[in-house]
Amino acid sequence: MIQKKVCMVGVFGTGKTSLVQQFVHSKFSEKYHSTVGVKVDRKEVAVGGDQVNLLLWDLAGQDKFQNVQASYLRGSSGIFFVVDGTRRETLAEQSSLQTLVEQCVGAVPVVIAVNKADLEAQWQIGDGELSAFYGERRLVLKTSAKTGVGVNEAFLWLAGQMLRG
Repeated sequence: MIQKKVCMVGVFGTGKTSLVQQFVHSKFSEKYHSTVGVKVDRKEVAVGGDQVNLLLWDLAGQDKFQNVQASYLRGSSGIFFVVDGTRRETLAEQSSLQTLVEQCVGAVPVVIAVNKADLEAQWQIGDGELSAFYGERRLVLKTSAKTGVGVNEAFLWLAGQMLRG
């Protein structure tokens, strides 16, 4: 079986842990639990004819005063950035975090999940702002950890890109 490491990266409160819980266990909790350090989950998925064991490293939320732990990022085959659609500043923070992450892991496939699609009426980020982040090895997708919208698609797309190398 193929094993791939994915790091969940983003600022505090964007929904990284909730997205992992929705993907791995199909559940959502209204309670906010701050991740300390890193929490690792795994899920086996089928991509094409291959079985892939995804190791999901849910990193503690970052802010401008705290850098991503480079030791957690090493060996990543893909990065799952999470932005909160209801907080514009998380998009700007994601951009600077992406630069730091790319310096550490290089050009690996990336998903940028604009989370909280269930609250889209309250979003501060427009589609035009997101268009700058689209790319060949990058997907920008609206997700909701609460309803599950876009969650499986995002993780499966990333798994497929990681297999392509």
